[in-house]
Amino acid sequence: MYPEELLQPMRNEVASLGIKEVKTAAAVDEEIKNSTGTVFVFVNSVCGCSAGSARPALKLALNQPIRPDKLLTVFAGQDVEATIQARKYFTGFPPSSPSMWLLRDGKVVHAVERRQIEGRPPQMIADHLIETFKEYCEVAA
Repeated sequence: MYPEELLQPMRNEVASLGIKEVKTAAAVDEEIKNSTGTVFVFVNSVCGCSAGSARPALKLALNQPIRPDKLLTVFAGQDVEATIQARKYFTGFPPSSPSMWLLRDGKVVHAVERRQIEGRPPQMIADHLIETFKEYCEVAA
């Protein structure tokens, strides 16, 4: 685990996008289990592809009117309990961080795994997310 003072800027970057951080297994269940509509979960991490591609892509993708109903994040390697619990909703996929998940009514409808983030520019990832949001989400109020 990393010292919290090193992670706080990474947490703040995601929080500034309106993404709610969940740090416990119970909080993950509370946010996902009985949700209707779409829930986006970002599995944050300290790696370079999270800093250089994933988080900047989120900023670009969320700067438009079609968005998931709920935006959540867990921090892999730091908030271990929450990350393990979130991954229980991503059935059929190996653990991946960073990663992005779109759920509808508690089931994965789209995944962006680390292998789809590494080496790709933020705009390419954002464009992919925007198309995914157009397919599965409604215009934000």
